[in-house]
Amino acid sequence: MILADKIIKHRKLNGWSQEELAERMNVSRQAVSKWESAQSVPELDKILKLSSTFNVTTDYLLKDEIETETETETFINDSEISSVRKVTMQEAVSYLAIRKKASLRIAIATFMCIISPICMFILGVLSESPYNNISENTAALVGLIVLFIIVAAAVGIFIFTGFESATFSFMENEPFETEYGVSEMVENKKKSYYNTYVKMNIIGTILCVLSPIALFITAVKDNDFFAVCMLSVMMIIAGIGVILLIIAGVRHASMQRLLKDPDYVNFKFRKRNPFTQAIRTIYWLIATAIYLGWSFSANSWHDTWIVWPIAGVLFGAVSIICSLFEKKNSSQ
Repeated sequence: MILADKIIKHRKLNGWSQEELAERMNVSRQAVSKWESAQSVPELDKILKLSSTFNVTTDYLLKDEIETETETETFINDSEISSVRKVTMQEAVSYLAIRKKASLRIAIATFMCIISPICMFILGVLSESPYNNISENTAALVGLIVLFIIVAAAVGIFIFTGFESATFSFMENEPFETEYGVSEMVENKKKSYYNTYVKMNIIGTILCVLSPIALFITAVKDNDFFAVCMLSVMMIIAGIGVILLIIAGVRHASMQRLLKDPDYVNFKFRKRNPFTQAIRTIYWLIATAIYLGWSFSANSWHDTWIVWPIAGVLFGAVSIICSLFEKKNSSQ
């Protein structure tokens, strides 16, 4: 038995996850994953700490041939000792199928959220035209109602998708093992999907990057209705790009999860800092308060829409700062 197998065996015997062992060893979860997959060997000080943590000798850990009679009897049947759930071939196929459907639903729901303000923007501009008998207050009210209806429908899709995937929630929250043949099947699917995954990411990213061009075109024609139409086009193009990115990402992530890819597992189980989570929530609450406060006080709904594109751009910077803060804390 090699060192990697011994680490796995004693970790399971103690009922610890990789993350729990990593905390005890003061290393990252990815480091433990590499030890157990024999991609790297612990340094000497970590060997000593493993010996103390598992209550075994360093000779036992380092020498492949050493295994005492007591340990042999203790570990006769790992499947009986270990409480780690086994994922069958049928469960793996069902999980991939459900996540494939979920990727489309999540993408559509996200697209709905992105385009939800379009009706409000258009009605706001039309209310300014002398040829339309629509007051600004009516346009704002109808626009907000449509926005909330679309967002509510999207939230419903998110919730339904979550319930449908609830059967396999253990795969997202607990350690598991796969039966013989599952990893090979998933690896083949991942390889065959790779080209599609790359193309969808490239196209989705290009659409998101190029989408603001539609807004730049508004400089050619000084017309509020034309400007709002171009803004709507920008949001739709960006939304299509997001659809491609989400579909590709969710399907690829489901395969990574079954294969227990170290990068995916490390990301999935990374502890989110409650402070940065609160910052993200407060940011959007402030943006909403600014939008509503400005709109009602100035009664100029056709101008205040600019808050959302600006808030979206600035949120990218806020997210990067929060992610860097979380990464710094997780590495300490």
